[in-house]
Amino acid sequence: MLKNYFKIAWRNLLKKKVYSIINIVGLGIGMTCCVLIFMFVQDELSYDQYHVNKDRIYRVIDGESIEGQNPDYSSFWVWGNAPVGPALQLDFPEIEKVVQFSGRADILFTVGDVTQQEDGILFMDSTVFDVFSWDLIEGNPKTALVAPYSVVLTESAAKKYFGDQPALGKTMKGSDVAGRANGGDYTVTGVMEDLPSNSHFKFEVLLSRITNIQSRPDVFESWGYVDTYTYFLVNDQFDRAAFEAKLPDFVERRAGGENGENYTVAIESLNDVYLHSVAGRQPGELGSLSNIYVFSVIGLFILSIAIINFMNLSTARSLERAKEVGIRKSIGADRKSLIYQFLGESLIIVLLSAAVAVVLMAIALPLMNDLTGKIFALQSVINWQTLPFIISLIILVGLLAGSYPALVLSSFRPVAILKGINKSDQRGVSLRKGLVVFQFSLSIALIAGTIIVYNQMNLLLNKDMGFDKEQMVIADFNYDGSVTSVSSALKNELESKSDILSVAFSRSVPGSHYPNAGTNIESPDGEMVLQVQPIFQVGVDFIDHFGLELAAGRSYSRDYPSDSTSAMVLNESAARQYGYSNPEEIIGKKFDQWGRSGTVIGVVKDFNYTSLHEAVEPLTLPFAAYASRYMSVKVKTENLPQTLAEIESVWKELVPQRPFIYSFLDEDFNTQYESDFRFRKIFTTFSVLAIFIACLGLLGLATYTAEQRTKEIGVRKVLGANTGSIVALLSKDFIKLVLVAIVIATPLAWYGMNKWLEGFAYQSQVHWWVFLIAGILAVVVALVTISFQSIKAASMNPVKSLKSE
Repeated sequence: MLKNYFKIAWRNLLKKKVYSIINIVGLGIGMTCCVLIFMFVQDELSYDQYHVNKDRIYRVIDGESIEGQNPDYSSFWVWGNAPVGPALQLDFPEIEKVVQFSGRADILFTVGDVTQQEDGILFMDSTVFDVFSWDLIEGNPKTALVAPYSVVLTESAAKKYFGDQPALGKTMKGSDVAGRANGGDYTVTGVMEDLPSNSHFKFEVLLSRITNIQSRPDVFESWGYVDTYTYFLVNDQFDRAAFEAKLPDFVERRAGGENGENYTVAIESLNDVYLHSVAGRQPGELGSLSNIYVFSVIGLFILSIAIINFMNLSTARSLERAKEVGIRKSIGADRKSLIYQFLGESLIIVLLSAAVAVVLMAIALPLMNDLTGKIFALQSVINWQTLPFIISLIILVGLLAGSYPALVLSSFRPVAILKGINKSDQRGVSLRKGLVVFQFSLSIALIAGTIIVYNQMNLLLNKDMGFDKEQMVIADFNYDGSVTSVSSALKNELESKSDILSVAFSRSVPGSHYPNAGTNIESPDGEMVLQVQPIFQVGVDFIDHFGLELAAGRSYSRDYPSDSTSAMVLNESAARQYGYSNPEEIIGKKFDQWGRSGTVIGVVKDFNYTSLHEAVEPLTLPFAAYASRYMSVKVKTENLPQTLAEIESVWKELVPQRPFIYSFLDEDFNTQYESDFRFRKIFTTFSVLAIFIACLGLLGLATYTAEQRTKEIGVRKVLGANTGSIVALLSKDFIKLVLVAIVIATPLAWYGMNKWLEGFAYQSQVHWWVFLIAGILAVVVALVTISFQSIKAASMNPVKSLKSE
């Protein structure tokens, strides 16, 4: 019997090759997309899950809590003070280990002929290997980070500096903690495995934390100094709720109001760090839970559309197998055996689709790697861990796709069928229409979503940020004092070149790392008010060089020597923070910040010095040329390679001991949107595939409809109907369904994309015409798909059509 079922199924596939190809290819593409998206989502959900004690690792976040209100954790920082770690371990016996680290540091290392600036170095406690599951290949984990100037390298970093030679015990020449050249020697005390790709930490070098503490031991004892991340490991009896209930008393007892009366701490589980944390100043990259939801929904959309195609074509062709069902029933076949037969046929098609999906996955994986920035391999998709999911997917798709056709076909009455009563089941027609509406609703929503995503990305790229970021070359010398000492000579020599417009020095540039500072400024009522805000320490030319506009007052000037010690410029948001809605009113007010005091001389208009995910925060721009890290060079772009060569030549002449490390500001700034652009590429790619699969199904239905109306088309042509009227006849029913889909999809897409846009402080407007364009595109796509078969049917010789029966 099973052999007979298989033979019949195979014959049906070969008999109707077009429908078979549409079903198999459509399902294959749908399954491929679903599995690829599953891989991406699984990888995102797996972040930090490789740690053996992941369920017992927490970290401290700190911020302000207003009495009687729920804490706003989006205003909390992961970056906190150092004393909180030892104090927690002393006061809470359930804490087994505490690991703290400072960062990030960028140090220039030299080993033989290799000179490399390592960015993102962490100054780590020696307990790190007790808390995190990072295995040392060389060295003792208990002592590797105990002594000052100890270095632990990842395997890749060790190979970069020492090749295939053992790195343990070797010496690396590097700048010191403050970044000055000739800092001293660092000893390699350990080599660890490279970090897994699914880690929220990203580094290649660890330094012992005592190295950093020795440079300024006093600040690491202060509850008011922020430069430390604190993670801790708890025991098996840890009660999170009870622990959190004790934290307010702990803060009051230990901090003593040093950070302000509303200062508080909270904790986050390591399992929540990558996807659920909203705190600021993260030590590593974060994922997007909303993106995971979006991609998961798209994966289900695509699979649903592919399954709908199968169900539509199967139910539409059900009458062709009516006599087969009637004969089987008349000779004793019961309904259950028929259901098994048709479900079996469905599973055969799904198995063939799965085989197509495997081939497509092998082809698509390099593209998927490029889209996501991750590394996937076919063996990571098909292995013993994923096999149960794949088998379950095949069975589920087979049952979903074949259930309704099986139930419809097995319900035919043999007497009516054998008498030639072949009226179509109205329920089947209604279902097909409903499914077409459903899949095109999804397609239209995806088209509208793609347009909105592109509009938002264009906003990110094209919005006036309030500063000049084009034509700006940024040289990173990492606070090297030997560069600062010749900064005037560098500036004068470079500005003498015809292709260089201006040069400026600063500690931060837009899009880069910046510190925060407590700043006292005189309020409107004459009191000195303390606020904490970001700080850009800048040279005298920074404001003019970056094209910042003044809202009030003046910028720094060489005509006022006192500007270097007793002047302050801030932005409009900072002025409002201190109670001045009119920026003119803050000019001349007293300030006190980091040992400098004087008067406010200017207010610049707000500019977006961070990504457009965030609104412009209050910012102070104190004069501090001595703290510079970056040399910004505004250039003409006509002869850029030659200009870069000239800059490097001047650099090597004046700073021969320091390599010329440069980048372009616009490219650096846009790296903040890397995950957003990746989202756009993935969203667009899978949206196009979903629409393609929907069109496959529409093509199949149009083909079937044309076949069923062959005689009608012949009669109409004999009576004088032209090709256009026949194409309109065959197309109008489908177009009506697409129009209904537009009405359904518009509010759904509007709601979903507005939720996605909430992740940006600056949002593109969701215009009504977006949905009009999406609807028109859907209609055009449907017309093109249907017309292909409609024109073919309308062009058929009517004599041949009328002889078809």
